[in-house]
This record gives sequence, structure tokens and C-alpha cells, in this order.
Amino acid sequence: MTFQARRPFLPMLGHTNGKRSAVTCALKCDNACAGETCNTSENGYFRDIVSAEYSRRSMLGVGAVGALTLLLGAGATAKAPAAHSLAPAVKFAGGKLQFTPISPVNYLTDEFTVPEDYSWEPIIRWGDPLFADTPDFDINNQTPEAQAGQFGYNNDYTDILELEGSKGTRAVLFSNHEYTNDGIMFPPAVTDADVERYRKTGKAAHGLTVVELQRKSRGFPWQYVRGGALNRRLLTDTAYTITGPAAGSDLLKTVDDPSGTTVLGTLGNCAGGTTPWGTILSGEENFQGYFRSVGTSAADKRYGLSDRQTSRKWEADEPRFDTRNAGYENETNRFGYIVEVDPLNPSSTPVKHTSLGRLKHEGANVIVASNGKVVAYTGDDEQFDYLYKFVSRDVYIEGDRAHNMGLLTEGDLYVARFTGNSEAEIDGSGALPADGAFDGTGQWLPLVVDGKSMVDGMSLEEVLVYTRLAADKVGPTKMDRPEDVEPNLATGKVYVACTNNSNRGVTKAPADEANPRNRNRDGHVVEITEDGGDQTATTFGWNLLMVCGDPAQGDVTYFSGFPVDEVSPISCPDNLAFDAAGNLWISTDGAPSGIGYNDGLFKVTLDGAERGKVVQFLSVPRDAETCGPIIHDEEGMVFVAVQHPGEDGTWGANTSLFPYDGTPAPRPSVVQVFRGKKSFGRRK
Repeated sequence: MTFQARRPFLPMLGHTNGKRSAVTCALKCDNACAGETCNTSENGYFRDIVSAEYSRRSMLGVGAVGALTLLLGAGATAKAPAAHSLAPAVKFAGGKLQFTPISPVNYLTDEFTVPEDYSWEPIIRWGDPLFADTPDFDINNQTPEAQAGQFGYNNDYTDILELEGSKGTRAVLFSNHEYTNDGIMFPPAVTDADVERYRKTGKAAHGLTVVELQRKSRGFPWQYVRGGALNRRLLTDTAYTITGPAAGSDLLKTVDDPSGTTVLGTLGNCAGGTTPWGTILSGEENFQGYFRSVGTSAADKRYGLSDRQTSRKWEADEPRFDTRNAGYENETNRFGYIVEVDPLNPSSTPVKHTSLGRLKHEGANVIVASNGKVVAYTGDDEQFDYLYKFVSRDVYIEGDRAHNMGLLTEGDLYVARFTGNSEAEIDGSGALPADGAFDGTGQWLPLVVDGKSMVDGMSLEEVLVYTRLAADKVGPTKMDRPEDVEPNLATGKVYVACTNNSNRGVTKAPADEANPRNRNRDGHVVEITEDGGDQTATTFGWNLLMVCGDPAQGDVTYFSGFPVDEVSPISCPDNLAFDAAGNLWISTDGAPSGIGYNDGLFKVTLDGAERGKVVQFLSVPRDAETCGPIIHDEEGMVFVAVQHPGEDGTWGANTSLFPYDGTPAPRPSVVQVFRGKKSFGRRK
């Protein structure tokens, strides 16, 4: 008798935006939009803020923790000297990526579509072996041991860092792995042993990957190096060091880690960023779906934790994934942070930074302010949650990598409040105010300053571990799922992708000028200018660069005054990137509604007469999401992570077979797009 992998419970079926799959909602974010709204605070939209005082212990639901022996993982070792260094940043005179925009691709089409005169091929796919002794990928016989040495599933954030002295022929690629879909990864189980093997193999497909790349010369496609000295898989049993003021807090201690300083694994990683000193930041986002919890405290509810069996059932293998177990009450408090990894030192221990707060981080992106301090922007990716900024205590020192790697451990933390110039005119329709812009001013409200809590009734440790609850108390603006937040290094302006919020105006939270549409199915992009051009300022100006949708289908849209009938339809902006000329590139997660299109990658002009002009560069396959864009326009190359292709399929009835290499199931991959036909050849 065979057992098909159980299809997850799909409460979002029939309620998703555009072509997004209800399966994605179930497996990626644990149906967050279908449950009760996590943010039930009375924070308004540019209105008076109602704050209430709570007993800290009853509000937070803090569990008692015993002091037992610390179990250190193999990764908890002293950092060895880095064997490689990064090439200095190349200075480009302007963007050189010329292309004829593609038309939208119908959502039932299983193709990876690029402009005329461009080609594409994967750099690395799910299951590709990283090490010399790793078995080749065999989709019919995957094991946890094999997967632990292979490229993981559902790659999201991606970056390629050129190695110094290689003249553009060697690099490292970083990618994180957000979640898995057992229903299309494995053939039907025959025995209980198969069920267990699939569960553990899926677990090994999570985490992070670092892999070496090589190529002939600049402009040529990359090929990954099997057995490269820098290759690394960081798994759910890899040790991470906790840094910052909350390290060692009673809120982070468990029976396995009575010191509260070492965590095994990272979960739900979404977007990320690359620091000026060459490390990678990755955001722990939807961690709540991996844990079974009591689910009754205000903290549990605010983070979406509940007392129900998880879809992956990891609690059957490790008691820490059921925080009802004595000694593990705080395990969930150890996830929801920004992770920092050194891709040049495979023996280094990755860290989790409590100083940037605990929330559902989409990612974090860093810019060095004029006074030398490092500023990191991050969004909390949930309906009605907030935008945050971290300012380092210490200053960046050019060339001192060891010093700079500690800059995110201490500093000030803020959350944003937006005020509109035309608030009285906002009626939820998305109609433009009389002054011709959605715009206004804003404040960065302090949560932590000079190592002290700025939130009444909460200690410093509580602010950093229960950051959502702390932010609720100071009155920030609830946003429509603030996902990627990217500072433009050329201008200093900051861009925020608000993906969507179908509950805007449905509950007690009405539209406001920063989130001007009720039932915001298509999302928008915010542009922020820090006052005085100072990234450490506590006030800012803002405007909406674009209010997304498909004008041809009657959507109310806005593209900074550019004619709406001359733009490519775009919906659900997710990840952001910039090219050498300063143009904004947007990858999407949910195509426009109506007939529906596949997700894609879009270029947006930011200045001049064509400000707001949107053109589409590529389209990903059926059911897939476009992630991790990298724009190397000086070489005529673009890179994207193709996540969850064929999500709606089942084994033997797949809706996608991307990347079309003969495997009888889809394989999430990192893809390179380049001019002409030069190629290493697609690997079978």
C-alpha cells in the first residue's frame, strides 16, 4: 500500500491574490493571512495612539527555565582566519543592460521567459551535490544524509561575491532555503520508514548554502564547483551564536542551552542582504509554522504560534519543536532574528543578532551613514506590521573586517510612523490626492537607545525578544506587509516593498496615505528620504513610488505620474535590487489578478521624465515566485532564484517540470540570464 504525501490543510484556497497558490500559503507562512490578525493593537493610521500598561510577565507569558548542561554543536568553534577575500567593488559609469521588454506570460504557462537575444540556464538546482563525497541527486531515493550535502530546496535570497584576484573568474554564491513541499519532492511513501525518511530529508533541505563558482571570463555564465574549498551547508543542527544585549537572557535559555547563547539551526529564511564587509545577512521570517506551542500568551498570539500539530511534524523527532515540553518553553524565542554568515570562512560560526529585534524579518540591508555608523533597514513581513531601522553604536572602519563584523551586535533600534500630507482625502479607493502625490513625513520612534529600553514597562531584553509587543506600545504605522527594504547606495533613498494586504479596510484598520487602498491585493512601493540625507536621522520624508496593479484590467494604479497605459502590469512587489545606473528592479510574488500572469522581474526608472516607468525583463515558470534578483548590468547578466515552481502539482501530476532537465518533478534553482548563446551547457 502506498501513501501519497498528505496535501496540507488549505484555508487560503479561493482567497489568495492573483495566481499565488494556497499550497504556498500553507507551507511557507503557515496560512498567516487566514488566521487571526497577529497585530491587534490599537495603533492607528496617523491618529491618536491608545497605549495600555500590562504586567510584563503576564503579557509576555515567560516560561521558567532550568540550568542544565550546554550542548555545543560541531559548528561552535573559534573562527579561523579567512582563506579568501572579496574583490573591491567595481565602479560603473552607468547601466548597460539593454533589452526589449517581454509581455506578461499567462499563469498556466510552464516556461522561463527572457528577452529576445538573451539565454538562460541554471547555476545550481535543488539536489546538486556540493562535496566530492556527496551522492548524485536521485529524486527516487533521496536520503537525509545525501540532502545534507546537496543544494537545498526553495532558494530565496541569493548573492554572488567575486573573489579577489580572480579577475572575474571565481566567486562564491550564497543562497538560503526557505521551506519545502514534500508533495512534489518525493514519490508516494510505501512504508512508515519512507514517511520518516521523507520528513528528515525535507528537514535537511532547509538552511543555507555557500558554494564556489567558476567561469571562463567576465560576461560568461557561471558553473558551480563541486568540492570547492568554500562550499558549505548550514543545517538545522548547525550551531549559531546569539549576539547582542539579549544574549544569555533568561528568555533565551532552554534545557539544551542553559547559557542562552547557542541555537541550533535557522528557519524560514527569506530575503537578505550583503554587508559592506562581505558577510551575508539572512532574515528568519515564518518560523512559527515549525513549532507547536501553548499558544495562549499574548506573545504567542502576536507571533502566530499555536497549539496544533505542525505540517512537517518535526516535533516527532526533536522535543524542542514542541515548546509545551518542559525545558523548551523558550525555544521559539530563539528564532526570528537576522542571521549573519561569513561566506569566506567555512569553519566560522554564524550568528543571530538580537540587536535588530525579533520579528518576521524579510531581510536586512545595510548602508554606511555619513558619520560612519552602519544603518540596517528591515521589514516585518505580515499584514499590519511595521518597518524598522537599526543604527550601530560603533563606526565602520574601511579594511578592518574583524571590527566591522561586530557592528550589528550593539546599537539603537527604531520603528517607523508615517504621517500623510493629504490624509483627509484617503478613502480606500487608491485615488490620488489633490496635491498629486501620496506623500508626507515620518518619525523613527525609539525602542532602544544607548543600550536602554525606551518602552515603558519592558526591559531591554524584552524589547529585543518581544519586539512586536514593544513596537505596539509606541504607536508606529501598520503597513501592508513590508517585505524587502533596500537603500539605494547611489542616492541614499530607501525603498520599501509592501507586497499586499487583502484585509486592509476589512477589519478596523482603514486605508491611510502610506497604505491607500482597501483590500490591497497588488501592493505598492514606498520611497523614503532621510532628513538631511542622514541615514541616522530620526525624521524622514516619504512618497509612494508606485501603487501596483494592471491598469488594463481596471485596477486603480499610480506610477509617479508616468502614464499608466505605458507600464508593464506588476503586482505584489517582493524583493528589490538596483543596477549600476541606479534603476530599481523588482521581483514579484503574486501576479496581477483577473486572468493572471506568471511572476517576473521588472525594471523601474527612478528619475527624469520616465520616473515610474515599469518594464518586464523576465517571467518565471508556472506557480513559481521570483526571488533574490542580482543585476550585473555591466556584464549584461541578471540572476534570480526560482522558488516553488509547480507548487500546485502532485507527484506524477506536476504543473511544472522546471528546469526541464529530465527530472520528473520541478527543481527550485538559481538561474543566470545572459546575452547570446554562450554556455557551459545545461547539466542533466
